[in-house]
Amino acid sequence: MSEATLTTPVFNVGLLLDEIAQTRPDGVAIAVPGKRNKDGSRKYDTITFAGLAEDSTKVAAGLAQMGVTPGTRLALMVRPGIDFVSLVFALFKVGAVSILIDPGMGKKNVLSCLDQVKPKGFVAIPIVHAVRKLCGRRYKESTFNVTAGKRWFWGGATLDELRKTEVGDFRPFEAEADDQAAIIFTSGSTGPPKGVEFRHEGFRRQVQFIQERYEIQPGEVDVPGFPLFGLFNSAMGVTSVIPEMDFSRPATVDPKNILEAVGDWEATQSFASPAVWNAVGQFCEREGLWMPSLKRVLSAGAPVPPHVLKRMKAAAPNAEMYTPYGATEALPVASISASEVLGETIERSREGGGTCVGSRFRGIDWQVIAISDEPLDTIDQIQPLPRGEIGELIVHGPVITHRYATSEEATRLAKIHDGDAIWHRMGDVGYLDQQDRFWFCGRKSHRVLTAEGTMFTIPVESIFNTHEKIFRSALVGIGPEGAKIPVVIVEPWSGQYPNTPEEIDALLDELHEIGNKNPLTQRIEHFLLHPNFPVDVRHNAKIFREKLTIWAEDRLDAILPG
Repeated sequence: MSEATLTTPVFNVGLLLDEIAQTRPDGVAIAVPGKRNKDGSRKYDTITFAGLAEDSTKVAAGLAQMGVTPGTRLALMVRPGIDFVSLVFALFKVGAVSILIDPGMGKKNVLSCLDQVKPKGFVAIPIVHAVRKLCGRRYKESTFNVTAGKRWFWGGATLDELRKTEVGDFRPFEAEADDQAAIIFTSGSTGPPKGVEFRHEGFRRQVQFIQERYEIQPGEVDVPGFPLFGLFNSAMGVTSVIPEMDFSRPATVDPKNILEAVGDWEATQSFASPAVWNAVGQFCEREGLWMPSLKRVLSAGAPVPPHVLKRMKAAAPNAEMYTPYGATEALPVASISASEVLGETIERSREGGGTCVGSRFRGIDWQVIAISDEPLDTIDQIQPLPRGEIGELIVHGPVITHRYATSEEATRLAKIHDGDAIWHRMGDVGYLDQQDRFWFCGRKSHRVLTAEGTMFTIPVESIFNTHEKIFRSALVGIGPEGAKIPVVIVEPWSGQYPNTPEEIDALLDELHEIGNKNPLTQRIEHFLLHPNFPVDVRHNAKIFREKLTIWAEDRLDAILPG
């Protein structure tokens, strides 16, 4: 993508699809698994880049005829596939603001998110419209409603009707760089979900950053285990083969469906959460299978454990695996390869050095500053820290979002003004090494403030995760603020949970011994065993330490002061 493209006065990200359609009109843009042939092979429904561009323009024209104008907020709740991708680009083209909410966060959170943004309409599957109607007057202001599928007892247009629109004199919205394109909600794994405002330029830059860093070429084939990556693919001229899976619960994926999609299309790339690659890697190891066509595997959304990296290196022997680092509010920020982790940084991690997330993307600036839980309104209020010292990470660049659509208080806590520029506080703690790589040491909100000093989750947990029977661990603090008692809770691997009191005592003694060997963990006296950590639904990896803290307090009540 040329710099000239990015500096054009019209920043509408939807037009990236039209640019691709001119250079690769007959290339397959989206392939969706359909029924099976008699021999068991899979049929696929497909659409070309030219077809997708034309379809999205017709839908955009239909929305405009309905009365949708630039800035209209529309909740998009459609399953991943051709309709989803076409609708996202249609909403970009008409200038609407797409509201995207992860259904995996649960009905209560989804309804809360919708209440906060007050959409003017729903572009959704029938069941969503049914729920909308059952909510009575809750969504009385939602007048621009489109049903993707069969319309039942509610009004509004259907997607099929919009696809018959005569484009006529419709012209895509001439978006400027700062015009809103979407509101995407955070997962809510470390607090209430927040609606993040995305600008048209921010989306364009995301496409540019990802394509440049990983040298992704038009004509490649990707199996995206995360719906939004299908949008990036369409803007890069990459075919998206949508796998059969529940995208809101990737940990439940059937690995055979991923291998089938990769094999049928000789995919060169696949992007999915660590939960997907954990399942796929174990399946390939168990069945002696691999995916030779892949040359690039990407994983993000949650920390990727070393055992997942190792298995995927074996499952995709011709590929490099990369783990991009970022957040909904700032993506992408940094990246590291599995080869760099397994060949270099893993040993430092095991000794309590944190998790290296790699080097920053070109165009991203970052600093580690003194940790503060208070707002930092301007850059003059920060205290930069030297390399090697743990603090909180702040980032700046064209992909960094500027504000939350749903909370001015959240915006004030997360954003720092630097003249006309905005820095984002990642909410992560860690340090920069001499190679300008960031080492992640946990979430700022999860640090444990003891009377002897601050303890950080990831360095401590990595030390105990070296025990062969431990799947994962969690550092929590109980007691009064500033004088917390550190407690390490461990979850053994499946089938490794101790069966007798003697076995439990033996495992706890071994954990004590591991802790005593490292200065970071010598002061930890309390260990607890947990059969199954509470984790987020989407990635099955983000530990709900707040819930574990309450659980630990109930069991260690006798040692609490007072």
